[in-house]
Amino acid sequence: MKNQVVCWLGLIGSVLFIGTSIIGGLQIEGYSFTRQYISESYANGVPNTIYLRKIYFLSGALLASFGFLAPYVIKSSKPVTISFVLFAIFYGLATIVTSVFPCDLGCPAGFDVSASQLIHNFSGFLTYAIVPLCLIVMGLRFKKQLTLAKLAMVTLVAGVLSLVFVILLFKQPDGPYIGLFQRIIEGSILIWVIYVSLFLKTYRHE
Repeated sequence: MKNQVVCWLGLIGSVLFIGTSIIGGLQIEGYSFTRQYISESYANGVPNTIYLRKIYFLSGALLASFGFLAPYVIKSSKPVTISFVLFAIFYGLATIVTSVFPCDLGCPAGFDVSASQLIHNFSGFLTYAIVPLCLIVMGLRFKKQLTLAKLAMVTLVAGVLSLVFVILLFKQPDGPYIGLFQRIIEGSILIWVIYVSLFLKTYRHE
């Protein structure tokens, strides 16, 4: 029963996030998925975005619950447990924070912005600085358990891929491909969540 609960938390949370990020961009004429941040689709001043923020809030709550509960199912090492908890905080809860504190139009960087933008930027920075490293730590620890070998490979690939594009994004926060880089980061993490969710659905700790 616990496996099923964690599975559905991860699946629904991920699908809601992915679906909302697509719908948000499609409802804005001229919006570019390669050149603009996801947050720009529900920024302050953009019409008809309240429902998007509410869905992101729900998605964050589900993903945080997934992160907090997954260690009770997978029962691996202490570093894995800590990494899942950090994922819950800096991805799940951070998604809630960014939905409550949306960015300004254009999602500008720097400090001459609104308080909402500052909170949004800081939350996003922590997410991208911490979550890829959590995945890498989990992948390395999963490799030590034979039954988790495939999970280890998927986790390491997701962690390394997201980290590479985080570095590229941080190097060019105003570059022409920031939207693409961000979506690769988010996609790597969320596809990992989906994979882990499906894995945990039938996983039995030995």
